[in-house]
Amino acid sequence: MKSWLRHYGYAINTAFRRLAQMPASSILNIVVIAFVLSIPLVLSSIVTALEPATQRVSVNPVITVFMKESVSLKETESFEQNLKSKFSDSIASTSVVSKDEAYASLRQQPEWAESLETLKTNPLPHSIIVTLKDSVTSEEAKGIAESINRDNLVDLLQFDSEWIKKLQSLLNFMRALLGVLALGVIIVVVSTVFNTIRMQALVQRDEIAVARLVGATESFVRRPFRVFGAITGLFASILAIVFAKIALMSLNGALSEFASTYGINYSLELPNFFYLLISILIVMLVASISAAWSVTKTTKF
Repeated sequence: MKSWLRHYGYAINTAFRRLAQMPASSILNIVVIAFVLSIPLVLSSIVTALEPATQRVSVNPVITVFMKESVSLKETESFEQNLKSKFSDSIASTSVVSKDEAYASLRQQPEWAESLETLKTNPLPHSIIVTLKDSVTSEEAKGIAESINRDNLVDLLQFDSEWIKKLQSLLNFMRALLGVLALGVIIVVVSTVFNTIRMQALVQRDEIAVARLVGATESFVRRPFRVFGAITGLFASILAIVFAKIALMSLNGALSEFASTYGINYSLELPNFFYLLISILIVMLVASISAAWSVTKTTKF
């Protein structure tokens, strides 16, 4: 145990010394890796924030039911009561709009007034506005709409769920993009660390060769470089979190203004601590493996 601690203590000390010997190069590499890491981090935050919108219809939980022209106002009111009883767990409120009320409302709108003047009779049907509870999911709302539409008294039903489908498709695309970006990040981390370690190993090639000749193991030779790669990954990950936080703060300003126009409150936040910790460990592991691979390839006899 003491020997293990001594070896890693030496490796950590050597790694920090090499960082200090090339501050400009080390900082530049860390910044480049951090910038690349921050991109999927921001995208992940956006996907996480938008996810609830595909599960709920709270932005527009309204179904408008247009009755057939032959259906009377009394029948419409009776149908409304049946809906409230049948879907009591899902409906927040209902409202009957008679054809006369709808006609009067349209006549108050300049773009419709002139057209309605040319009609001899009121062409509008009675309708029911069904407001769903915020807890209703998009699938439940779709099922309710389909059930109402099957009734013989109903002529037309308006329920715009297309925006939910489009948003879900967008999120699926963003998840796929996130996977591609993650692969790209790994490639950037590997190539950056590989080239950095390669330059260091070339400078110290003779020193490494002598160490091998006097009995140094491959683990002993690679350990300082592996630790250097891991430290680079650690610093880059922490800086990436800072970059992502700054980006999210900027985006939140624009998002809150946009969301307020719809009466909703959205904010982009960094993923939870566990997610960030796992991500940091993965980056450190990838950077460490890349460093070991680089020094082995560069200093091979």
